[in-house]
Amino acid sequence: MIRAKRCGWAESDPFLGEYHDREWGVPVHDDRKLFEFLILEGAQAGLNWLIILKRRDAFRAAFEGFDPNKTAKFSSADVRRLLANREIIRNRLKIDAAVTNARRFISVQEEFGSFNDYVWRFVGGKPIKHRFRSMSSIPAKSKESDRMSEDLKRRGFKFVGSTICYAFMQATGMVNDHITTCFRYSEVLGH
Repeated sequence: MIRAKRCGWAESDPFLGEYHDREWGVPVHDDRKLFEFLILEGAQAGLNWLIILKRRDAFRAAFEGFDPNKTAKFSSADVRRLLANREIIRNRLKIDAAVTNARRFISVQEEFGSFNDYVWRFVGGKPIKHRFRSMSSIPAKSKESDRMSEDLKRRGFKFVGSTICYAFMQATGMVNDHITTCFRYSEVLGH
């Protein structure tokens, strides 16, 4: 049996393959899911995505199911509890940023009606459909991720540099960065 071709980054581990085949690049419009990716992409800064992916369930439990309203209420005792949690990334700056970002996330929801309405403005409300033929062609950031990063920072978000924002855009389907020979490329175009 011939196996369908994937993007090269997803070939090295079953966790990556599963994530690639089911989630990566599929447009996300649910605020809680958008918050989840915001937290996970920030936690990934300087690390390998596989590390985060393998700890995703632990992150979900630690951050109350990625509920921004609950995370926004975390106290210093909650932060200490997270810093002692060996199942997540125990980086104080990243944990503090997650709490701060939850508070900012709620402010954006109040201003725009939803985080979805706010964040999708950066791509004109619909996915950017790239046609990259190789992994080496895929950029680390874009003018859209630059604008998103600048605006999020202006609003007080943390760990939202342009590269993190671009990874967030890829994960949430704001851009289709599956290479054209990947079986998911055309599947994701249909979403």
